[in-house]
Amino acid sequence: MKWIEEITFSVFVSIFLTACNSSALSISEIEIVPNKVQGVIDDNNTLQIINEGKNISYIVFRSKGIVTTDLETQGDTLIIKLDVTNQHDNAVKQHVYKLTLEPNLDTIDIRINGKSTVIDSVTGI
Repeated sequence: MKWIEEITFSVFVSIFLTACNSSALSISEIEIVPNKVQGVIDDNNTLQIINEGKNISYIVFRSKGIVTTDLETQGDTLIIKLDVTNQHDNAVKQHVYKLTLEPNLDTIDIRINGKSTVIDSVTGI
């Protein structure tokens, strides 16, 4: 029975180490924007980053059409891919994304439909 305990312990340690080493990097569109974020959104900007502390940022992107997101890292650079499709609608929609960062990333490159884009405003809260 000792070997069962050793196997169980080994599996537990493996799962624990995997969880500790897993990436915290994530992006998700949010429907309910926190008041403190909403208060600093500039309606004149197409692309805005709002930083909240070291590891949380909000990306505000105004566009026509449907937006899909993806993240990629290259060294210490985070590449945020925003792909816009179905741009036939004339209505511009505000998309707000919550971005959880990893501490080893120090550069953000936002690409809209594959093209690096200038960020209109970076704000801290």
